[in-house]
Amino acid sequence: MDIEQIRIHCLSKKGASESFPFDESTLVFKVLTKMFLMAPLNLWDKGENTITLKCDPEYTEQLRVDYESIYPGPYVSNKHWNTIDIYKGELKPQFIKELIDHSYEMVVKGMTKKMREKLQNS
Repeated sequence: MDIEQIRIHCLSKKGASESFPFDESTLVFKVLTKMFLMAPLNLWDKGENTITLKCDPEYTEQLRVDYESIYPGPYVSNKHWNTIDIYKGELKPQFIKELIDHSYEMVVKGMTKKMREKLQNS
């Protein structure tokens, strides 16, 4: 998967937006104001395509056991976030999309009732 495919998939989600809140190279996708995916474009420029995604804590651990390309990410809670090495080719594009969907759903699930209502009405 390339970054444009990921971008299109993320922006197809209800209430999703993209921005660079941290620096010029970290692309972040949010649902309303909550992050669900980070992509360090400086690594993509080097051919090291990675994304960091929110994940259910139990599923987080299982993914790390099952896949070499999934591991704790830098600068995030290792209990709730995984970094995915896309460039290694271990994970199929459909599975990566499923992981992105899971991240989005985890963020929506963690929203306040008021935020979820705002999302539904947007």
